[in-house]
Amino acid sequence: MERALTLTKTTIGKKAIMALSGVAMLGFVVGHLAGNLKVFSGPEAFNEYAVWLRTVPALLWGTRLVLLAAVAAHMASAFSLWSRNRGARKNRYAKKKDLATDYAAKTMYWSGPILLFYILFHLLHLTFGGMIWTDGAALFGFEGYTWAHSNPYNNMVIGFTHWPVVVPYVLGVCALGIHLFHGIWSAFQSMGANHPRYNHLRRDLAIALAVFLTLGFLSIPAAAMMGWIEPTTQTFYYPELEPAPVTVP
Repeated sequence: MERALTLTKTTIGKKAIMALSGVAMLGFVVGHLAGNLKVFSGPEAFNEYAVWLRTVPALLWGTRLVLLAAVAAHMASAFSLWSRNRGARKNRYAKKKDLATDYAAKTMYWSGPILLFYILFHLLHLTFGGMIWTDGAALFGFEGYTWAHSNPYNNMVIGFTHWPVVVPYVLGVCALGIHLFHGIWSAFQSMGANHPRYNHLRRDLAIALAVFLTLGFLSIPAAAMMGWIEPTTQTFYYPELEPAPVTVP
């Protein structure tokens, strides 16, 4: 145990933590995209998926706790490595040799904060909206856009018909794509999968996954803006999605 704790304090250990936590977050991103793409199957399929998540609390909260731990470990390791790298710069005028992933690597430290703010915005928009905008208040001030607990489909689609909601989402997803590209590439290296003969394959895999996930997430606001998916006029009621009644003693 002491040996493991010592390893986590080294640069290699911190990179390994970043790689493992990154794998956990990548798994969540893939699952999250798969769930979000159900919006193309229509309001009933999407809303029933939301209900299913609420009926499996162990899966929902287990995923949230693992994700929270992974994000915390990832951020702590990233900050520690960034601080260590700054302290290790002895020759600020030395010419640096750019690597194939140099651009993505340079953007890791600003794409991370962008992602953090985007995640908070996304949670306020589609997860905690019912706690913020109550009594029929218009979401983000848009007339006719009120939170519907039993209609997550409309909560998403109507939001993505307004540019002030779409722009932060697009910026966040693009930052995610850049972060994923370098993250996937460097994760293999951190775990020892590094060989000149095969490096181009992990680069291609990193590009393919980053592009696939980025386009997958962007397809939803694009479809809403172009009218390929539209708000529904159907009325839904799912007790699992409705807030618990407040009892006054």
